Amino acid sequence: MNPPSRPGTVLLTDYAWPDDSVERSVIEAAGHTLVTGPAAPASAEEIEELVAEHRPAGILTCWAPVSATAIGTSPDLRIVARLGVGLDNIAVDAATDRGVWVTNVPDYCVEEVSDHAVGMVLAWTRGLTLFDREVRAGRWNPAGARLRRLSTLTCGIIGYGRIGRATARRLGAFGCRLLAHDPHPPKEAPGVEMVGLEELLRRSDVVILHVPLTPDTHHFIGAEELALMRRGGLLVNVSRGGLVDTDAVIKALDGGHLGGAAFDVLESEPQVPAGLLEQPGTLLTPHVAFSSDASVTELRRRAAEEVVRILAGEAPAHACNRPRGLPAGPGERR
Repeated sequence: MNPPSRPGTVLLTDYAWPDDSVERSVIEAAGHTLVTGPAAPASAEEIEELVAEHRPAGILTCWAPVSATAIGTSPDLRIVARLGVGLDNIAVDAATDRGVWVTNVPDYCVEEVSDHAVGMVLAWTRGLTLFDREVRAGRWNPAGARLRRLSTLTCGIIGYGRIGRATARRLGAFGCRLLAHDPHPPKEAPGVEMVGLEELLRRSDVVILHVPLTPDTHHFIGAEELALMRRGGLLVNVSRGGLVDTDAVIKALDGGHLGGAAFDVLESEPQVPAGLLEQPGTLLTPHVAFSSDASVTELRRRAAEEVVRILAGEAPAHACNRPRGLPAGPGERR
């Protein structure tokens, strides 16, 4: 465990909400100084310049990239805390080598992301988005409805962690068949059949991704995986855009093999490929599955509290690494 430090500087690299009031109240109440970068995520080079200027003891980051250079620039750096779950914008290995903790808030938005995924499934089975567009365009054509009964469908959940289990509970209430795939399957999964990835893709009418983005999962769903899915099925991604080969999805939609794609995340975000916009079978939201008034406030408070905890010499609640020369935290990923 690190010894307590004198009051220091904490850099908030960026933020996806109107202000930094929650983070500031927690950081300043502990006697530290908060320095805030631009609201919109800056480039890696700009973040490196901010770190070089302020030499923070702690970094809070939302979407902005925290590179190995940034981590190595501040000699007093003790923690990089992610305002979220995924760590793909943080050079975790570099932090580990330099004895810097990396933390996240893994469970703040379980209900929201699960609700979003199920909402997308319901919007597809009932044609809500498509018919809203049609009516607004002046077309009233109930005879053209091609809708589905959710209870007759098989839904496959890839990734059976906290959010995957919550999604299974919700979908189970609709009476649909549930399959799940996870590299570390639980001993018991009531109401859910644990299967291999290929079997899940072949048997599912709906495939939902609850998977972290790592080098091993980049383009986890590509042309080969889409070809295994049932014709006319739905792909839902509320995790990370890089999990899906967008070009392959567009081709599958163009050819009619894929019936719908519901994405809250894109590998090119905030740019949206024209091929997706032109598809009537797409439902697109701007990376907001995590968001609610309750979840965002909880996220901001807990991430800032993690920084305060480390700077006070305490163990992190949700460690994502084991820094060289330091003992493991209680929530460490192994």
